[in-house]
Amino acid sequence: MTNMNKWWSILPLMLFLISCSEDYLPKPKGYNRIDLPPHNYQLLTEDHPYIFEYSKNAVIKKDVSMIAEPHWIDVYYPEFQAYIQLTYKPLQGKGKTFDEHVDDSHKLAGKHNVKAYSIEEGQVRTPKGYNATIFELTGEVPSQFQFYVTDSTKHFLRGAIYFQTATKNDSLAPVIEYLKYDAMHLVNSVDWKK
Repeated sequence: MTNMNKWWSILPLMLFLISCSEDYLPKPKGYNRIDLPPHNYQLLTEDHPYIFEYSKNAVIKKDVSMIAEPHWIDVYYPEFQAYIQLTYKPLQGKGKTFDEHVDDSHKLAGKHNVKAYSIEEGQVRTPKGYNATIFELTGEVPSQFQFYVTDSTKHFLRGAIYFQTATKNDSLAPVIEYLKYDAMHLVNSVDWKK
């Protein structure tokens, strides 16, 4: 065998060894760019026992679920496929008491304990003088933010943020924070009609 033939027979082995010596680094996963619109608000003009300001980027939809009651609505964000679900309960007349509605709100937030890393609860006094309780949930939960606002005698309004998407919460983090901001604005602007 000539020297030239030896080199040609060794060349593939040398190329294989050289190509395998470098470290391979996979590309990191990319995330979608999410452009969030500025926060602008408008007053709810529909006929309900409550009023509040909600985002101009959202639309009001009637809750059409089988268990929906009068004055249950969704503040729907078409761009994000998300909504703030609102359920209203009068505190006078037949039905549950104020304490029972508070217990129900805690139970509904607590149902997420299976997937939640944590649930932080806080109390807020709104500019109109109403009491509100806020639940912030972390983890792969279907609702990352829940709340209720009440005057403790006549009105009880409960809300929760939901997404109509299978996208993981870490990818939705900017949108979740955006909606939390809008939900807090809603809470702070709630008032009851006389």
